[in-house]
Amino acid sequence: MTPIFLLLLLVGLIVLNVPIAVSILCVALIGLVSNSGDLGFYNAVLALFDGATSFPLIAIPLFVLAGALMNTTGISRRLIALTEAIVGFVRGGLAMVNVLVSLFFAEISGSAVADVAAIGSVLIPGMKKRGYKAKFAAAVTSSSASLAVIIPPSIPMILYAALAETSVVQLFVAGIVPGLLGGFAMMLLCYWFAVRYDLPREAGFSLSRLGRAFLDAGPALVLPVIILGGIFGGIVTATEGAGLAVLAALVIGVFVYRELNFKEFLHAAQEGVVQTSAVMLLVAASAVLGLYLTEIELPQTLAKQMTELTDNRYTVLMLLNLLLFVMGTILHGAAAIILIVPIVLPLVKAVGIDLVHFGIIVTLNIALGQQTPPVASVLATACSIAKTDIWGTTRVNLPFIAVLIGLVVLVTYLPAIPLTLVEIFYQ
Repeated sequence: MTPIFLLLLLVGLIVLNVPIAVSILCVALIGLVSNSGDLGFYNAVLALFDGATSFPLIAIPLFVLAGALMNTTGISRRLIALTEAIVGFVRGGLAMVNVLVSLFFAEISGSAVADVAAIGSVLIPGMKKRGYKAKFAAAVTSSSASLAVIIPPSIPMILYAALAETSVVQLFVAGIVPGLLGGFAMMLLCYWFAVRYDLPREAGFSLSRLGRAFLDAGPALVLPVIILGGIFGGIVTATEGAGLAVLAALVIGVFVYRELNFKEFLHAAQEGVVQTSAVMLLVAASAVLGLYLTEIELPQTLAKQMTELTDNRYTVLMLLNLLLFVMGTILHGAAAIILIVPIVLPLVKAVGIDLVHFGIIVTLNIALGQQTPPVASVLATACSIAKTDIWGTTRVNLPFIAVLIGLVVLVTYLPAIPLTLVEIFYQ
């Protein structure tokens, strides 16, 4: 059974709208059985179990649950109020609030979909009431939410670290500077739109209002300090930090804000289970596919052929970016990481690309893919909230997509941007 035939079969199953995890598992099983006979089934079962029980991956359901709890405890609402007090007085300030609160929210949830669902449900209707066009509101919310997966903690980074067997903590540190750069660029773009289209200001700046908002949001601001401080300080692992995030969200929701009851907790837990199940099924299926690819030595063969063609790392990075971009437009983020990383990893190592550097490149491309149809999972969520069509919103979203593309180029060819902090703290 040739890999090309299996690739075409995989594409065909996805086109037929078979769930991606099921498609991957079917193709991997066919490959293993054709390669190893009945033994392939036994190996597949072991790979499924190993793939779904990796300790670092336990962080994924915990961060998802923490994000769901934020939606039900008033944390996201208070963060929005705080950022409005900080930048709301600027022309177009509500659009900047959207970007800024996404960066705050990302420091707790690690998920762009959770970000856009929580923030978009509040800010998109608010922006429409204040005279912002629905497509612009959806574009800002969607792009800033995707950018926020670069800010630690990040579920795509956790997936990549597990597949590449590299440090998730170093990936988190490497994402700080690119995330802040992208956030600043998007806020400047929001201001440019505000001046050009005469977007409204919110209430004037008030120090007393800022103080009240800061005190109200203070307990929520403790969450990223607990999570990131514990992880970066070496006190807890990323997985343990995710557990702390859930515990802190529960304590704040029940005892501080008193907005979390048992019914809402069950709803948050259900939401976390649904999101996690989809990701973990993909992870388990990818482990079976990875086993098959290892047996036929496809990644090693690809690396050898590519290095014979060129050993220039910047040319290889350009080709890898093109591959990641194309796959990101047709696959969900987790599926793209799971399919591509095991195949290209030997090539990345062969040309001497730093694994942490490549992880940030992968994560940025995933963020870009979340904004580019036909899949565009985060953009589709924002459009659903704003009640706009995805293609019309994409046209408005093009300047924000350009920011993401520019960030990909900068991070790819100026590795000091993501790696300087890593070298300071871990070299």
